[in-house]
Amino acid sequence: MTGRPDLPNLPEIHDREVLARARAVLDACGDARAMGEAVKDAVARNARWRGELCINLLAPEAPTSPAVRALLGAEIGTRAAEGHIGPVNRWFAGTRHIDEVEALCVELLKQYFRCNYADHRMCASMIGNAVVYTALSAPGDIVMSAAQPVGGHSSNRRDGPAGAMGRKIVDIPFDPEALVVDIDAFRKLAPLVRPKLVALGLSMTLFPQPVAAMKAVIAEWGGRLFFDAAHQLGLIGGRQFQDPLKEGADIVTGSAGKTFAGPQSGIILWDDPAIAEAVTSAVFPVWAATHQVNRVAALALATAEAIAYGEAFMAQIVANARALAAALDARGIPMLGRAKGFTATHQAIADVRGYGRGLACAQALERANIIVNKNLIPADRPEDWDYPGGLRLGTIEVTRYGMKEHEMEAIAELIARIVLRGEAPERVRPEVVALRAAFPTLYYCFETGLPR
Repeated sequence: MTGRPDLPNLPEIHDREVLARARAVLDACGDARAMGEAVKDAVARNARWRGELCINLLAPEAPTSPAVRALLGAEIGTRAAEGHIGPVNRWFAGTRHIDEVEALCVELLKQYFRCNYADHRMCASMIGNAVVYTALSAPGDIVMSAAQPVGGHSSNRRDGPAGAMGRKIVDIPFDPEALVVDIDAFRKLAPLVRPKLVALGLSMTLFPQPVAAMKAVIAEWGGRLFFDAAHQLGLIGGRQFQDPLKEGADIVTGSAGKTFAGPQSGIILWDDPAIAEAVTSAVFPVWAATHQVNRVAALALATAEAIAYGEAFMAQIVANARALAAALDARGIPMLGRAKGFTATHQAIADVRGYGRGLACAQALERANIIVNKNLIPADRPEDWDYPGGLRLGTIEVTRYGMKEHEMEAIAELIARIVLRGEAPERVRPEVVALRAAFPTLYYCFETGLPR
């Protein structure tokens, strides 16, 4: 027993039942060693189920290669490296090899993304967004960003870093059918509010955005354009999506996971030397100190893999997303973006308002070992926030395991049997497990190369 008092009436944000189960597990342990084993057992259960028995269609997830995963457990992860690269810039002695690893990471990122500057020290991509707000705006400044129902992310909204840091948020006008910025409406609204920063960040992202046209509007008063490429970063490096920096964005942030398929963390890219000191100083000492050097090493190796295989990997991801969307739509599940070929990224968005809405559909598919997420769509209202009308499906993981367009047809049929035809998920599950088992090898990495 832990001797911890049970206070069930304390305010709690987390799910009380899940926490209660965890307390029961710990209370049943005889000592601290057994508690540690309980943690390892939970990790192993996740690895078996999610890693081997499920078809994972989550857009924010990508499996890392064996070599990248090994570096996440490397000895270098126990070392501190506070400060910028170089012996004079560090607070600690003994960092010459850490400087070597970090410099390799920076130069690899600059090569893959074809940019002048890169920073790798954010332990989450949302921290990268906070860096941008710190470096390029001030409390009270107006920031324009996209609302969540049309794909915007909370990190650029009132309930994320932008709002918490005192920026005033104004919605970017969006075309809910085309799922791109309504540039005519933007040209009218932006001069009226004169944003210091326009944050173009979309967690539901299907098509390129009018970056050059938007930058031309805000350049009149010196406004900066910030492209939050959390989801598109790997596609940008792999030349399968628009290149925001080349189109006029001042700065790009992104996730080292998702399409980039590295360790979960954040990356910042930019070209303009005029903002280099402000951005780098906002990274340290404001938002990053000891920043997990094992993760930096893993990120460097993932970038080398991307240089070798990224273009082919990203091209197949997009081809698979289009094939999956088209196959679902053909079976009767309405997909967003139909008029424009469904998608130009790794995502496909289903409108399941007619089939119980997003949460219920996602939970039913989970019972069949198909993992997706509920997602807001433009038709949703504020009261739909927890029970949105859409599903978001991503093709990163299935692509890295060697699946191609033929398998997307098979996956679409499995989904349709549950969502469209109401078949019991438990009946479909064995076929899901069999399909996943047929693709055991992780590709687009140095161990295995390209799928055959």
